Amino acid sequence: MKHLLIAIFALQLLVSCKSQEHVLVFSKTEGFRHKSIEPGVATVQKLGEENHFKVTHTENSNVFSKKGLKPFDLVIFLNTTGDVLNAEQEESFKKYINNGGSFAGVHAATDTEFEWPWYGKLVGAYFLNHPKQCEAHINVVNDRHESTKHLKNPWVHFDEWYNFKNISPDLEVLLTLDESSYEGGKNGDYHPISWCQEYDGGRMFYTGLGHTVKAYSNPEFKQHLLGGILYCLKRKQ
Repeated sequence: MKHLLIAIFALQLLVSCKSQEHVLVFSKTEGFRHKSIEPGVATVQKLGEENHFKVTHTENSNVFSKKGLKPFDLVIFLNTTGDVLNAEQEESFKKYINNGGSFAGVHAATDTEFEWPWYGKLVGAYFLNHPKQCEAHINVVNDRHESTKHLKNPWVHFDEWYNFKNISPDLEVLLTLDESSYEGGKNGDYHPISWCQEYDGGRMFYTGLGHTVKAYSNPEFKQHLLGGILYCLKRKQ
């Protein structure tokens, strides 16, 4: 009987491991490189350990092929910058999303692939510029989303606040910036800073936060990031 119970437990453990979601964290840079990339990767890995999803990190864009992307339930662009994929890799990533894959972008993901219109619509906006890092008030527009339901409204946070261009009209906005709470905002009364959407067959989440190293030790930001990941994995907390 003891041996049977051990065998059943081992089988359950094997099934559990096989069913665990797999997240790819991609942090290749062809422009500015954030010092927060390494702490950001470590944070996502820790969140994976605590919330039972597997995390693989790479800066090798060759993973963007049909075979390379097949194991992953979610691809995170964590402070990527510039032109990080070639034409063939772009097509593979597009097909991955078309087939139901998920995408999450952190901070400089909007400072990426400016010459690829499809990506611009997927990520939801492009980086324009930013003022100096400072504290700002963030309005919680949707307090029912996995990434925001833990936040106070307004949420006061220190970061580097992007101004955006080419903002998609189809976004489900989660958080907006109160430009009266800091200097240098350029988007006016409508300044989204986190959003999600269903796009071209897949699901996406973006947060404009995550420039600073300290952000990745901030419990509210980590929960915000985790909520976005779980949303993309179609899981609830």
